[in-house]
Amino acid sequence: MKSVCVFCGSRSGNDKQYTGAAYEFGKALAEQNLLLIYGGAKVGMMGAVADGALQNGGKAIGVLPVFFKKKEIAHNKLDELILVDSMHERKVKLIDMSDAFVALPGGFGTLDEISEVLTLSQLGKYTKPMGFLNTGKFFDPLLHFFGHMENESFISPAHLKLFHAEENPAQLINWLRHYEAPEVKRWIK
Repeated sequence: MKSVCVFCGSRSGNDKQYTGAAYEFGKALAEQNLLLIYGGAKVGMMGAVADGALQNGGKAIGVLPVFFKKKEIAHNKLDELILVDSMHERKVKLIDMSDAFVALPGGFGTLDEISEVLTLSQLGKYTKPMGFLNTGKFFDPLLHFFGHMENESFISPAHLKLFHAEENPAQLINWLRHYEAPEVKRWIK
């Protein structure tokens, strides 16, 4: 594992612990010599995770739709900023460039991005590790819903082993490093 893609919000949220944890996650990536790949913005959670990596000797690559650059939200201290035409193209580029994925608190975009990776893993297209940095138990309602999906037989128990939720950045990175993809059986014959 050489790179970790972070999906997170362009907003900071109501609680300062979110941006604090994002900064610490970026710092932990730098300390473990892992390249940060993320959405390319200097604002909100995205800015905090990038600053955490960059201010602690790490490297960061951003992928940003060109219409956001026009709004002047691009982080100007990145090792590389890749401009793309659309949100979809951004997501594809982020996924293709990364060895692992982590969702930090965010909104619909964050949910869309991590859901795509989960779906591709469920279908056996990827065996890359993914996790949720569960700052302040932010993802607990979503994790509970995943359990409900399994209870109702819309996903199998093995699908709940495709990811890990953790509050501690270093422990989450350790889990990513030691991830072994579960065997996922096909459910359609």
